[in-house]
Amino acid sequence: MNSNTHFARKIAEQAEIYGDRPAMHYRDNSTGQWLPVSWNTFAQQIESAAKALYDLGIKEYQTVGFLTQNTCESIVVDYANFMNRAISVPMYATSTTQQVEYIVNDAEIEILFVGEQTQYDVAYPVLKSSKILKKLIIFDDKVKTNGEKESMHYTDFIKIGEKSNASEEVKKRQLAASNDDLATIMYTSGTTGDPKGVMLPHSCYLEAMRIHDIRLPKISDKDTSISFLPLTHIFERAWTYLCFHKGVQVYVNMYPSEIQQTVKEVRPTMMCSVPRFWEKVYEGVQENIAKFSPLMQGIVAWAVAAGKRRNLKYARVGRKAHPWLALQYKIADKLIFSKVKNLIGIENGQMYPTAGAKLSDEITVFFRSIGVPIFYGYGLTETTATVTCFPYTHYTIGTVGDVMPDIDVKIGDDDEILLKGKTIFSGYYKKPEATAAAFTEDGYFRTGDAGRLENNQIVLTERIKDLFKTSNGKYIAPQQIESALSLDKYIEQIAVIGDERNYVTAIIAPSIENLKQYAQKEGIAYKDIDELLANKTIKEFYKKRIDEVQKDMAGFEKVKRFSFIKKGFTLEAGELTNTLKLRRAVILQKYGDLIEEMYNRKED
Repeated sequence: MNSNTHFARKIAEQAEIYGDRPAMHYRDNSTGQWLPVSWNTFAQQIESAAKALYDLGIKEYQTVGFLTQNTCESIVVDYANFMNRAISVPMYATSTTQQVEYIVNDAEIEILFVGEQTQYDVAYPVLKSSKILKKLIIFDDKVKTNGEKESMHYTDFIKIGEKSNASEEVKKRQLAASNDDLATIMYTSGTTGDPKGVMLPHSCYLEAMRIHDIRLPKISDKDTSISFLPLTHIFERAWTYLCFHKGVQVYVNMYPSEIQQTVKEVRPTMMCSVPRFWEKVYEGVQENIAKFSPLMQGIVAWAVAAGKRRNLKYARVGRKAHPWLALQYKIADKLIFSKVKNLIGIENGQMYPTAGAKLSDEITVFFRSIGVPIFYGYGLTETTATVTCFPYTHYTIGTVGDVMPDIDVKIGDDDEILLKGKTIFSGYYKKPEATAAAFTEDGYFRTGDAGRLENNQIVLTERIKDLFKTSNGKYIAPQQIESALSLDKYIEQIAVIGDERNYVTAIIAPSIENLKQYAQKEGIAYKDIDELLANKTIKEFYKKRIDEVQKDMAGFEKVKRFSFIKKGFTLEAGELTNTLKLRRAVILQKYGDLIEEMYNRKED
C-alpha cells in the first residue's frame, strides 16, 4: 500500500495484491442481492473504459462529466479518466438542466456520463443546445433515448474498449501521469451566485491518502464501507479513494433513500455521513425509549450513564476503566447497547466519520457512550475534505477534532480559520479573481469559517459568510440556532431570519407525522393540516419547546416569533443546495410576505 502511487496506476497495483477478492459490491435491483466486483475485474474494466475513451477522442487534460447516482460504473470511468490523464467533473444526480448546462459550458465537457432516465432527460436538452457537449453515455441500459446517434449505453461503450487496439497509447498516458495533473474539478453549489469549479490536482488527493495513513492507521483491508453520500461530495469522494487505497471493500449505495436498509444488510465497519443521518438515528432511538415503561427507561438511563463514564472518562483518554465500571459497561452493552446497534446495523462499527454540518455535542456524547465510534471532522471541497478529525483517543467533545498532520492552521481577522498545506486546491477554474480573493497575501486559504485553535484542535464558532447582524448591532450565527432547534422531533426543518432586523424569527417546517400523533394523543380536532398548524394550542406547544431549547442562549439570539410552512424546503424549489444547505437568499425572497407578517404582527 503506497500512498505515492498515482491514481492512474492505483487499482492495477491493488489487483496484483488482491486478485479475485471483492473490491466493490453493487445491489442487483432485480433480485435485491449484493454482488461483488473483484479487484481483477475492476482493473480490467478500468482498462477497457480507458481504451474506449481514447477511441472516442478524449485527449490528455480534457474534462469528462458525470451526472449520476453512485454506481460501480461511474467509479470505473473515474479511474479510466486518470489512466488517460483526463479530468473528472462530477455533478449531483439531482441537478437541473440549467445547472448541468452551466457546468458543461464552463468546464467544456464534450462527453457526459449519465445515470438513469431522470438524468438522461435532464442532460438531453443540453446535448441539443450546447455547442460543446457531443456525447451522452448512459449507465442504465433500460434508459430510452430519443434515438439520437450522440447517445449510447455504457455496455456498448465498454465493448468499444474491449475491441480497441489502443492499449499502447493508453499505457503511455498512464506512465506519463503526473502528480501535477488535474484530477477533478468539483463544482461547489454556492448558496449565492454561480457555482465555482474547485481544481484539485492528483497531488492533493495523494497527500490526503498520506496524512490519513498517519492519522487513521487502523483502517485495513478487513474493513467494509458503504459509499452513501453522493460521490459528487468531496467527503465521500476522498473517503472512497481512501478505501480503495487501503483495500477496504466498498458497498456502493445507489439511492440515498435506501441507506437504512443498506446499513442493515451490509453491517459496515465504516461509513462516512453528514450529521443529519445521525440526527435521524438519534431521534428514532429516543422515540423508542420514550415508549418504554418507567422501569425500563430507568435501566436505559443507568446504562447510558455507565457507558458515558466508561467511554468518555476512561477509554477516550486511553485508560482502562476500574473493574466495577467495566462490569457495569459489559452488562449495559449486553442488555441495551448491543440490541440498539444490531437494530440499526452498526454493531461492527470501527469508525463512522461525520462532517459537512454542525453535529450536536449531545448526539456525539450519546453515541460514543453506547459504543458507536462517531469520528467528527471538518473540511471543505477546497481542502480535499479533511482539515481536522477525531483521533482514536484524546479527542475532545465540543471540537471538530485534531488538525491533520502537516496542515498549517492560523486564526486571522474576525477569528477566520486560515490554512496552508499540500491538500489545498490550486484555484477556482477560470476564475482568477475569485481565486485571488480566496487567499491571504501570505498564501493562506480563507475558509470563511470562524473558530479557535486550542491544543491543536479546532473549535468552530460560526460561518462568517452566514453571520447575521441585527439592527441592534449584535452578531448571530443562524446555523447554531437551527442546529439546536432541529433536534426537536416535531421540527423537520427550520430557517432562522434576523439579518438587519431587531429580533430573530424562524420559518418552521414541522414534522407532520409526529405532530399528527401529538394532536391525536391530546384530542385536538382538525379537518386538514392548515387548520392543525393554525391551532393556538399547537403554536403554544411549539413555543414552549423552542423556549426550552433556547433557555441558555443570549436574549438577542432567541427566536421570538415563528411561522409554519406545510411543505419543507427542497432542492427542486431551489431552496436547498445540492449538499442540502439552505439557500437563504431564495428563502428570503420566496417567503418574503410571511417574514414581513412576522415582523409586523401585533403581539401574540
